Amino acid sequence: MSSASELPEPDVQILTSSGVRIPAHSSILAMVSPVLDNIMERPVEHGSSERVIPILGVPCDAVTAFIKYLYNSMCTEEQMEKYGIHLLVLSHVYLVPQLKQRCSRGVSQRLTVENVVDVLQLTGLCDVPDLYLKCLKQRKKRRWRQRKEQRLYLQLSDGLECLEHICREGCTTVGPYDVETAKKPSPCDKYATCQGVQMLIKHLVLCKRRASGVGCCRCNRMWQLLRLHSSICDHPDSCRVPLCSKQKMREDAKWKLLVKKVCSAKAMSSLSLPKRKREEELKETMGRTAHALKTFRLY
Repeated sequence: MSSASELPEPDVQILTSSGVRIPAHSSILAMVSPVLDNIMERPVEHGSSERVIPILGVPCDAVTAFIKYLYNSMCTEEQMEKYGIHLLVLSHVYLVPQLKQRCSRGVSQRLTVENVVDVLQLTGLCDVPDLYLKCLKQRKKRRWRQRKEQRLYLQLSDGLECLEHICREGCTTVGPYDVETAKKPSPCDKYATCQGVQMLIKHLVLCKRRASGVGCCRCNRMWQLLRLHSSICDHPDSCRVPLCSKQKMREDAKWKLLVKKVCSAKAMSSLSLPKRKREEELKETMGRTAHALKTFRLY
């Protein structure tokens, strides 16, 4: 490329969405992009002293990076990080194959489970088969991750139900002090994780490290379950779960997000049940609540 001092005065203006005009040379633009070459061959509007080419719909800095590439065939990693997707679109629209290949590789390297859906839609518009295939694989990975997270949140929801069930009615060997626990050797059939929660409760009571003020990972799990219950419970004053009302505290953004996802997982699980099954569970829940109000004192 010739030095800037050897170039003539710019004879075209590139208009961006923000209203900024970028001066450029029509000969260079036409040499690299056949689309811009065709635009350049059109007659200038009557009464206009200069040619203006609008490149809209993308950030001004992305247009600047695109024009610079047309001049020197270079694209920095910083530009690719910030405007890789925009440059991919521009390279497709204005038929710049070298930049399109560069952007395809750059976007592919930065593909994540968070942006894969947007990039996948873009690949269909920009005809990038290699990137399209990678997006499909990444989307499959994203769905697998979402299902895994959904199972985890549903397990936490089940754990909360077990905790309330144990503190309200008692089950097997753990229960409230004023209710005689069942004598059967196994936990109730409804809550698959009931036995695990009972073991955590027993451990919390007997843990020597907790008694010394240190605690352990199992103690922390139990405390987190208690805190999660407190964050979701709508009736802390009458709740039988220990420390429910005292655990109501200011929560950070991550904790609130966890609470939201656990509630969402439970709601989705309920919606996936057959209608008759949902009605049976609703009647059973109402019956347990009425029984609890008659049997236990409030505090």
